[in-house]
Amino acid sequence: MRHPLVRAFLLLAVVTSASLRTPAYGHQFGALRVDVEAPDSGEIEITVTVDPEHLPPGVVPSATPAAERGEVALRRLVSGLVFESGGERLPVKGVPGATPLATASPSGGELLSSSFSVTVPEGAKKLLVRESLAVGAYVVRAFAVEGADGPLHWAEGGGAAVEIAFGAVVAPPSRLRVILQYLGLGFTHILPKGLDHICFVLGLFLLSTRWRSLLAQVTAFTVAHTLTLTASIYGVVRLSPAVVEPLIALSIAYVAIENIVTSELKPWRPVLVFAFGLLHGLGFAGVLTDLGLPRGRFLAALLSFNVGVELGQLAVIASAFLFVGYGCSGRAWYRRRVVVPASLAIAAVGLYWFVERAFFPG
Repeated sequence: MRHPLVRAFLLLAVVTSASLRTPAYGHQFGALRVDVEAPDSGEIEITVTVDPEHLPPGVVPSATPAAERGEVALRRLVSGLVFESGGERLPVKGVPGATPLATASPSGGELLSSSFSVTVPEGAKKLLVRESLAVGAYVVRAFAVEGADGPLHWAEGGGAAVEIAFGAVVAPPSRLRVILQYLGLGFTHILPKGLDHICFVLGLFLLSTRWRSLLAQVTAFTVAHTLTLTASIYGVVRLSPAVVEPLIALSIAYVAIENIVTSELKPWRPVLVFAFGLLHGLGFAGVLTDLGLPRGRFLAALLSFNVGVELGQLAVIASAFLFVGYGCSGRAWYRRRVVVPASLAIAAVGLYWFVERAFFPG
Protein backbone atom coordinates (compact mmCIF):
# COMPACT_ATOMS: atom_id res chain seq x y z
CA MET A 1 0.00 0.00 0.00
CA ARG A 2 2.83 2.34 0.87
CA HIS A 3 4.42 2.33 -2.57
CA PRO A 4 1.32 3.52 -4.51
CA LEU A 5 0.81 6.28 -1.95
CA VAL A 6 4.41 7.42 -2.34
CA ARG A 7 3.96 7.50 -6.10
CA ALA A 8 0.72 9.47 -5.73
CA PHE A 9 2.49 11.97 -3.45
CA LEU A 10 5.31 12.39 -5.99
CA LEU A 11 2.73 12.97 -8.72
CA LEU A 12 1.08 15.70 -6.63
CA ALA A 13 4.43 17.34 -5.89
CA VAL A 14 5.48 17.40 -9.54
CA VAL A 15 2.16 18.84 -10.77
CA THR A 16 1.98 21.48 -8.04
CA SER A 17 5.59 22.66 -8.28
CA ALA A 18 5.58 22.69 -12.08
CA SER A 19 2.43 24.82 -12.13
CA LEU A 20 4.23 27.59 -10.27
CA ARG A 21 6.90 27.76 -12.99
CA THR A 22 4.50 27.59 -15.94
CA PRO A 23 3.83 30.82 -17.87
CA ALA A 24 0.46 32.36 -17.15
CA TYR A 25 -0.75 31.44 -20.61
CA GLY A 26 -0.16 27.88 -21.71
CA HIS A 27 -0.39 28.32 -25.49
CA GLN A 28 2.31 30.29 -27.17
CA PHE A 29 5.19 29.58 -29.52
CA GLY A 30 7.69 30.55 -26.81
CA ALA A 31 9.53 33.76 -26.04
CA LEU A 32 11.49 33.80 -29.29
CA ARG A 33 10.95 33.03 -32.97
CA VAL A 34 13.61 33.30 -35.67
CA ASP A 35 12.48 33.48 -39.31
CA VAL A 36 15.17 32.82 -41.91
CA GLU A 37 14.72 33.79 -45.56
CA ALA A 38 17.20 31.55 -47.41
CA PRO A 39 17.80 32.73 -50.99
CA ASP A 40 20.03 31.12 -53.60
CA SER A 41 23.18 32.51 -52.03
CA GLY A 42 24.73 35.63 -50.56
CA GLU A 43 22.70 37.73 -48.16
CA ILE A 44 20.14 36.06 -45.90
CA GLU A 45 17.36 38.02 -44.24
CA ILE A 46 16.64 37.27 -40.57
CA THR A 47 13.56 38.39 -38.62
CA VAL A 48 13.44 37.90 -34.86
CA THR A 49 10.10 38.05 -33.01
CA VAL A 50 9.98 38.28 -29.23
CA ASP A 51 7.10 37.88 -26.78
CA PRO A 52 8.27 39.94 -23.77
CA GLU A 53 5.52 38.49 -21.56
CA HIS A 54 6.99 34.97 -21.66
CA LEU A 55 10.70 35.52 -21.13
CA PRO A 56 12.51 33.30 -18.66
CA PRO A 57 14.00 34.98 -15.58
CA GLY A 58 17.31 36.75 -16.08
CA VAL A 59 16.94 37.75 -19.72
CA VAL A 60 15.89 41.27 -18.70
CA PRO A 61 17.29 42.86 -15.49
CA SER A 62 14.58 43.16 -12.86
CA ALA A 63 15.21 46.90 -12.50
CA THR A 64 14.28 47.54 -16.16
CA PRO A 65 11.24 49.88 -16.44
CA ALA A 66 8.16 48.13 -17.79
CA ALA A 67 8.01 50.42 -20.84
CA GLU A 68 11.55 49.41 -21.86
CA ARG A 69 11.34 45.70 -21.06
CA GLY A 70 10.41 44.60 -24.59
CA GLU A 71 13.16 46.52 -26.37
CA VAL A 72 15.80 45.46 -23.85
CA ALA A 73 14.71 41.83 -24.28
CA LEU A 74 14.82 42.08 -28.07
CA ARG A 75 18.33 43.57 -28.05
CA ARG A 76 19.61 40.91 -25.67
CA LEU A 77 18.06 38.03 -27.58
CA VAL A 78 19.35 39.30 -30.93
CA SER A 79 22.84 39.69 -29.44
CA GLY A 80 22.57 36.11 -28.13
CA LEU A 81 21.93 34.67 -31.60
CA VAL A 82 24.90 33.05 -33.32
CA PHE A 83 24.97 32.45 -37.08
CA GLU A 84 27.59 30.23 -38.72
CA SER A 85 28.20 29.04 -42.27
CA GLY A 86 31.16 27.35 -43.94
CA GLY A 87 32.88 27.08 -40.57
CA GLU A 88 32.72 30.86 -40.02
CA ARG A 89 30.77 32.93 -37.54
CA LEU A 90 28.78 35.51 -39.51
CA PRO A 91 28.47 39.13 -38.38
CA VAL A 92 24.98 40.58 -38.10
CA LYS A 93 24.31 43.65 -40.28
CA GLY A 94 21.75 46.41 -39.98
CA VAL A 95 19.95 45.70 -36.69
CA PRO A 96 17.21 48.38 -36.32
CA GLY A 97 15.12 49.14 -33.27
CA ALA A 98 12.13 47.15 -32.13
CA THR A 99 9.06 47.15 -34.36
CA PRO A 100 5.66 46.43 -32.73
CA LEU A 101 3.63 43.80 -34.58
CA ALA A 102 -0.09 43.96 -35.28
CA THR A 103 -0.49 40.43 -33.90
CA ALA A 104 -0.79 40.33 -30.13
CA SER A 105 0.82 37.73 -27.91
CA PRO A 106 -1.42 35.05 -26.31
CA SER A 107 -1.56 37.15 -23.16
CA GLY A 108 -2.80 40.15 -25.13
CA GLY A 109 0.59 41.88 -24.85
CA GLU A 110 2.67 43.30 -27.67
CA LEU A 111 4.98 41.22 -29.86
CA LEU A 112 8.15 42.95 -31.01
CA SER A 113 10.31 42.16 -34.02
CA SER A 114 13.60 43.18 -35.57
CA SER A 115 14.98 42.41 -39.04
CA PHE A 116 18.60 42.27 -40.17
CA SER A 117 20.83 40.21 -42.45
CA VAL A 118 23.91 38.01 -42.57
CA THR A 119 26.10 37.26 -45.59
CA VAL A 120 27.15 33.66 -46.14
CA PRO A 121 30.48 32.70 -47.76
CA GLU A 122 30.42 31.93 -51.48
CA GLY A 123 29.52 28.32 -52.16
CA ALA A 124 28.10 27.68 -48.67
CA LYS A 125 24.99 25.51 -48.65
CA LYS A 126 23.78 25.75 -45.08
CA LEU A 127 23.34 28.13 -42.19
CA LEU A 128 23.64 27.20 -38.51
CA VAL A 129 21.47 29.14 -36.04
CA ARG A 130 22.06 28.92 -32.30
CA GLU A 131 20.68 30.91 -29.35
CA SER A 132 23.40 31.21 -26.72
CA LEU A 133 21.09 32.42 -23.93
CA ALA A 134 18.98 30.04 -21.86
CA VAL A 135 15.63 31.22 -23.25
CA GLY A 136 13.94 27.84 -23.10
CA ALA A 137 12.23 26.46 -26.20
CA TYR A 138 12.19 28.68 -29.26
CA VAL A 139 11.20 28.32 -32.89
CA VAL A 140 13.21 28.64 -36.09
CA ARG A 141 11.14 28.89 -39.28
CA ALA A 142 12.86 28.62 -42.65
CA PHE A 143 11.49 30.12 -45.84
CA ALA A 144 12.92 29.10 -49.19
CA VAL A 145 13.14 30.95 -52.50
CA GLU A 146 10.13 33.16 -53.28
CA GLY A 147 8.70 32.65 -49.80
CA ALA A 148 8.03 28.93 -50.18
CA ASP A 149 7.62 27.00 -46.95
CA GLY A 150 10.70 25.40 -45.52
CA PRO A 151 11.21 23.31 -42.40
CA LEU A 152 10.13 24.40 -38.94
CA HIS A 153 12.41 23.61 -35.99
CA TRP A 154 11.88 23.58 -32.25
CA ALA A 155 15.15 24.33 -30.48
CA GLU A 156 16.36 24.91 -26.94
CA GLY A 157 18.22 28.06 -25.93
CA GLY A 158 21.85 27.30 -25.14
CA GLY A 159 21.55 23.97 -26.95
CA ALA A 160 22.58 22.54 -30.30
CA ALA A 161 22.45 24.67 -33.45
CA VAL A 162 19.60 24.43 -35.94
CA GLU A 163 20.85 23.62 -39.46
CA ILE A 164 19.11 25.22 -42.45
CA ALA A 165 20.08 24.07 -45.93
CA PHE A 166 19.72 26.29 -48.98
CA GLY A 167 20.96 26.51 -52.53
CA ALA A 168 19.90 27.10 -56.10
CA VAL A 169 16.85 24.87 -55.65
CA VAL A 170 15.17 24.63 -52.26
CA ALA A 171 12.63 21.84 -52.24
CA PRO A 172 9.61 22.25 -49.95
CA PRO A 173 9.34 19.63 -47.19
CA SER A 174 7.80 16.32 -48.26
CA ARG A 175 4.37 15.25 -47.04
CA LEU A 176 5.97 12.61 -44.81
CA ARG A 177 8.30 15.17 -43.24
CA VAL A 178 5.42 17.55 -42.57
CA ILE A 179 3.33 14.74 -41.04
CA LEU A 180 6.15 13.63 -38.74
CA GLN A 181 7.01 17.20 -37.81
CA TYR A 182 3.49 18.23 -36.83
CA LEU A 183 2.79 14.85 -35.26
CA GLY A 184 5.75 15.50 -32.98
CA LEU A 185 4.63 19.08 -32.42
CA GLY A 186 1.18 17.90 -31.29
CA PHE A 187 2.65 15.21 -29.03
CA THR A 188 5.19 17.51 -27.38
CA HIS A 189 2.52 20.16 -26.88
CA ILE A 190 1.03 17.64 -24.44
CA LEU A 191 4.20 15.89 -23.23
CA PRO A 192 6.15 17.59 -21.80
CA LYS A 193 5.03 21.14 -22.64
CA GLY A 194 1.27 21.03 -21.98
CA LEU A 195 1.01 20.94 -18.20
CA ASP A 196 -2.52 22.37 -18.29
CA HIS A 197 -3.65 19.61 -20.66
CA ILE A 198 -1.82 17.01 -18.57
CA CYS A 199 -3.74 18.19 -15.50
CA PHE A 200 -7.03 18.03 -17.41
CA VAL A 201 -6.39 14.48 -18.66
CA LEU A 202 -5.26 13.35 -15.20
CA GLY A 203 -8.54 14.72 -13.86
CA LEU A 204 -10.40 12.50 -16.34
CA PHE A 205 -8.29 9.51 -15.34
CA LEU A 206 -8.80 9.86 -11.60
CA LEU A 207 -12.59 9.50 -11.57
CA SER A 208 -12.61 6.25 -13.50
CA THR A 209 -9.73 4.05 -14.62
CA ARG A 210 -11.95 1.94 -16.87
CA TRP A 211 -10.43 2.13 -20.32
CA ARG A 212 -13.76 2.26 -22.15
CA SER A 213 -14.97 5.32 -20.25
CA LEU A 214 -11.54 6.97 -20.45
CA LEU A 215 -11.33 6.47 -24.20
CA ALA A 216 -14.87 7.83 -24.62
CA GLN A 217 -13.94 11.00 -22.73
CA VAL A 218 -10.59 11.48 -24.44
CA THR A 219 -12.14 10.88 -27.86
CA ALA A 220 -14.91 13.42 -27.13
CA PHE A 221 -12.23 15.87 -26.05
CA THR A 222 -10.17 15.25 -29.21
CA VAL A 223 -13.15 15.58 -31.59
CA ALA A 224 -14.14 18.85 -29.91
CA HIS A 225 -10.72 20.47 -29.94
CA THR A 226 -10.23 19.34 -33.55
CA LEU A 227 -13.44 21.15 -34.54
CA THR A 228 -12.57 24.47 -32.92
CA LEU A 229 -8.89 24.25 -33.87
CA THR A 230 -9.82 23.74 -37.52
CA ALA A 231 -12.49 26.45 -37.42
CA SER A 232 -10.05 28.89 -35.83
CA ILE A 233 -7.25 28.15 -38.29
CA TYR A 234 -9.67 28.75 -41.20
CA GLY A 235 -10.86 31.98 -39.59
CA VAL A 236 -14.43 30.79 -38.93
CA VAL A 237 -14.28 31.42 -35.19
CA ARG A 238 -11.91 33.49 -33.08
CA LEU A 239 -11.90 34.16 -29.36
CA SER A 240 -9.37 36.23 -27.47
CA PRO A 241 -6.77 34.29 -25.43
CA ALA A 242 -7.64 36.65 -22.59
CA VAL A 243 -11.00 34.81 -22.47
CA VAL A 244 -9.94 31.32 -23.57
CA GLU A 245 -6.99 30.78 -21.24
CA PRO A 246 -8.78 31.55 -17.93
CA LEU A 247 -11.71 29.35 -19.03
CA ILE A 248 -9.30 26.48 -19.78
CA ALA A 249 -7.98 26.85 -16.24
CA LEU A 250 -11.53 26.73 -14.87
CA SER A 251 -12.25 23.57 -16.89
CA ILE A 252 -9.30 21.89 -15.17
CA ALA A 253 -10.56 22.97 -11.74
CA TYR A 254 -14.13 21.84 -12.51
CA VAL A 255 -13.14 18.31 -13.57
CA ALA A 256 -11.01 17.92 -10.43
CA ILE A 257 -13.74 19.26 -8.12
CA GLU A 258 -16.28 16.90 -9.69
CA ASN A 259 -13.94 14.02 -8.85
CA ILE A 260 -14.12 15.07 -5.21
CA VAL A 261 -17.89 15.48 -4.91
CA THR A 262 -18.86 12.33 -6.84
CA SER A 263 -17.43 8.83 -6.81
CA GLU A 264 -18.84 7.60 -10.11
CA LEU A 265 -18.87 8.70 -13.72
CA LYS A 266 -22.07 10.62 -14.49
CA PRO A 267 -23.78 10.45 -17.92
CA TRP A 268 -23.16 14.15 -18.51
CA ARG A 269 -19.39 13.88 -18.05
CA PRO A 270 -18.53 13.14 -21.72
CA VAL A 271 -20.79 16.02 -22.79
CA LEU A 272 -18.96 18.40 -20.47
CA VAL A 273 -15.61 17.06 -21.65
CA PHE A 274 -16.69 17.75 -25.23
CA ALA A 275 -17.60 21.33 -24.28
CA PHE A 276 -14.26 21.79 -22.54
CA GLY A 277 -12.53 20.34 -25.60
CA LEU A 278 -13.98 23.18 -27.68
CA LEU A 279 -12.20 25.63 -25.39
CA HIS A 280 -8.91 23.75 -25.44
CA GLY A 281 -9.05 23.68 -29.25
CA LEU A 282 -9.06 27.47 -29.30
CA GLY A 283 -5.98 27.32 -27.08
CA PHE A 284 -4.21 24.93 -29.48
CA ALA A 285 -5.07 27.31 -32.32
CA GLY A 286 -2.89 29.97 -30.70
CA VAL A 287 0.19 27.82 -31.20
CA LEU A 288 -0.53 26.91 -34.82
CA THR A 289 -1.54 30.46 -35.71
CA ASP A 290 1.78 31.76 -34.38
CA LEU A 291 3.83 29.06 -36.08
CA GLY A 292 1.88 28.96 -39.31
CA LEU A 293 0.97 25.88 -41.34
CA PRO A 294 2.78 24.97 -44.59
CA ARG A 295 0.64 26.22 -47.44
CA GLY A 296 1.33 23.19 -49.61
CA ARG A 297 0.69 20.68 -46.82
CA PHE A 298 -1.94 22.54 -44.80
CA LEU A 299 -4.41 19.70 -44.19
CA ALA A 300 -1.71 17.09 -43.56
CA ALA A 301 -0.08 19.34 -40.95
CA LEU A 302 -3.39 20.14 -39.23
CA LEU A 303 -4.51 16.51 -39.01
CA SER A 304 -1.07 15.34 -37.90
CA PHE A 305 -1.01 17.91 -35.10
CA ASN A 306 -4.37 16.63 -33.82
CA VAL A 307 -3.24 13.00 -33.99
CA GLY A 308 -0.10 13.96 -32.07
CA VAL A 309 -2.23 15.61 -29.37
CA GLU A 310 -4.36 12.47 -29.09
CA LEU A 311 -1.27 10.27 -28.77
CA GLY A 312 0.10 12.59 -26.09
CA GLN A 313 -3.14 12.36 -24.12
CA LEU A 314 -3.17 8.56 -24.34
CA ALA A 315 0.47 8.53 -23.18
CA VAL A 316 -0.53 10.59 -20.12
CA ILE A 317 -3.32 8.16 -19.29
CA ALA A 318 -1.11 5.10 -19.79
CA SER A 319 1.63 6.62 -17.61
CA ALA A 320 -0.83 7.52 -14.86
CA PHE A 321 -2.30 4.01 -14.94
CA LEU A 322 1.13 2.41 -14.59
CA PHE A 323 2.22 4.95 -11.97
CA VAL A 324 -0.74 4.98 -9.57
CA GLY A 325 -3.61 2.99 -11.06
CA TYR A 326 -2.25 -0.46 -11.80
CA GLY A 327 -3.12 -2.85 -8.99
CA CYS A 328 -4.48 -0.03 -6.81
CA SER A 329 -7.61 1.42 -8.37
CA GLY A 330 -9.81 -1.41 -7.08
CA ARG A 331 -8.67 -1.06 -3.47
CA ALA A 332 -11.01 0.39 -0.85
CA TRP A 333 -8.50 3.11 0.10
CA TYR A 334 -7.73 4.22 -3.48
CA ARG A 335 -10.34 6.97 -3.65
CA ARG A 336 -9.62 8.32 -0.17
CA ARG A 337 -5.84 8.30 -0.41
CA VAL A 338 -5.19 8.86 -4.13
CA VAL A 339 -8.20 10.25 -6.01
CA VAL A 340 -9.28 12.91 -3.52
CA PRO A 341 -5.81 14.31 -2.64
CA ALA A 342 -4.72 14.31 -6.30
CA SER A 343 -7.97 15.99 -7.38
CA LEU A 344 -7.58 18.61 -4.65
CA ALA A 345 -4.09 19.41 -5.93
CA ILE A 346 -5.28 19.65 -9.55
CA ALA A 347 -8.24 21.83 -8.53
CA ALA A 348 -5.90 24.15 -6.63
CA VAL A 349 -3.58 24.39 -9.65
CA GLY A 350 -6.51 25.12 -11.97
CA LEU A 351 -7.84 27.87 -9.70
CA TYR A 352 -4.34 29.31 -9.32
CA TRP A 353 -3.98 29.45 -13.10
CA PHE A 354 -7.42 31.01 -13.44
CA VAL A 355 -6.53 33.88 -11.07
CA GLU A 356 -3.12 34.31 -12.71
CA ARG A 357 -4.46 34.26 -16.28
CA ALA A 358 -7.54 36.40 -15.57
CA PHE A 359 -5.95 39.06 -13.36
CA PHE A 360 -2.16 38.83 -13.72
CA PRO A 361 -1.48 37.67 -17.31
CA GLY A 362 1.85 39.51 -17.55
